[in-house]
Amino acid sequence: MRLSLLRPVIDRPGPWATVYADISHGTEDAEKQQELTASATTAQLFALGADEATCGAVHEALVTRREGEPQSHAGRVLFATNGHVVLDAPLPGPPPTPFAAWGPVPRIAPFLAAIGDDPVCLVVRLDRTGADLAVLGQQGTEDDAGKVTGAEWPIHRTTSSDWSETHFQAKVENTWEQNAAEIADAISRTAQEHGAEAIILIGDARERHLVHEKLPEQLRGITYESEHGGRAAGSESDLVERDIAQVRAEQERQHVVEITDRFRTGEGPGGKSAPHAAAGIPALVEAAREHRIDTLLVDPHGADTGRQVWVGEDADQLAVRGTELQYLGEVRPAAARADDALIRSAAASGAEVVIVRDPERAPSGGLGAILRWTDEPTPE
Repeated sequence: MRLSLLRPVIDRPGPWATVYADISHGTEDAEKQQELTASATTAQLFALGADEATCGAVHEALVTRREGEPQSHAGRVLFATNGHVVLDAPLPGPPPTPFAAWGPVPRIAPFLAAIGDDPVCLVVRLDRTGADLAVLGQQGTEDDAGKVTGAEWPIHRTTSSDWSETHFQAKVENTWEQNAAEIADAISRTAQEHGAEAIILIGDARERHLVHEKLPEQLRGITYESEHGGRAAGSESDLVERDIAQVRAEQERQHVVEITDRFRTGEGPGGKSAPHAAAGIPALVEAAREHRIDTLLVDPHGADTGRQVWVGEDADQLAVRGTELQYLGEVRPAAARADDALIRSAAASGAEVVIVRDPERAPSGGLGAILRWTDEPTPE
C-alpha cells in the first residue's frame, strides 16, 4: 500500500481531529442535511476537546461541495489540526460507521482499511496502429501516461491470393508485428517508471495477444486482457471498469498472500532467512521505535488494534507505558490506539502497510510485522 497520500498527516504533530463522514448530495434538502451533519460533527469534536479553529475548519470543509464528488451518497475522511484541514479525501463508499475523533494521533487505520492495497494498474487501450496508456493510481485516479503511434500503412489485409497481394499481406503482418513491439516497449518503460503492479490490455483479441507475447517475461505474469472495449472513442463499457476492478482486486489478494506467507515463515526483505517477524504490542512498539519495521500487517478487526499505547509528538516515540516515554525525554506522553500509532510510525520510516482481511491469514491479535533486521543473532 502506497502511503504517500498520508505524508502531510504523518509528518505533522497533533492533536488531530479525524472525521469519517457520510455525505449525501442526492436529496432535495441536500444542503440542509449537509449543514446538519457538519454542525453535529463539529459539536462532537468540540465536546471531545478540539479547539474552535480546528472545529471551524472541519465545519467549512463538510459544508463545501468537493469538485467532482458524485451526486449520491459518498464517504469522506478529513484530518485536521491547528485550524487547518490537512487532508480531505474521498472514500470508496460511505463509511460503515461515521464518526469523529480527537486525539494525539490521526485515526488512519479505517482509511487504509477502506481503500485497501490500491495497486497501481497500467491500462493500455490498443489497436493495430498504436495505443493509449493510462495509469490508475491512488483510489482509482486515472492519469494519462502517453501514446504510441505506430506505422499506419500497410495495415489492412486483402482477400486475393495473387502473388503480389500475398506479398502485400506479408507487409501488413510485418506492420502489425512492428507496432506490437513498439507498444510492448512503451508498456515496459511506463510500467517501470510508475511501479505498475498490474497491466491490462484492452482491444481486439489479435492485437492484445501480439502485444502480450512481446512483453518481457516478468511483465507477462502481471498482464491481463479485457475483451470489452477498445481504443476507439465510444467503445468503452461498464464491463471494462468491472474487468479493471477485478484485476486490481486479484493483485491485492496475491500481494496479501505473499506478505502473510513471508510473515509466517519469518522471511525478511530480500529473502533473508533469519527470523524477521514480530508480533505482540511490546515487540512491535520496540521495532517501530528502532525503525526496524519493513512491512506492517494490520487486521482491522484484530483484538490488539484498539489496545492503548503511549506516543509523543514524533512518529517514532512509542511505548507500552507512559513512563517509558518520559524516560526517553517526552514530557507529555499521550494515549493512542495501537493500530494508528504503529501505522504512523511505520509510514514515517518508509515501511509498507498491508491490510489483511482474512482472519485465517492475519497475525494473532491483528498486528504483526516483517522486520528489516533483527537483533537476534543469526544461526551459523
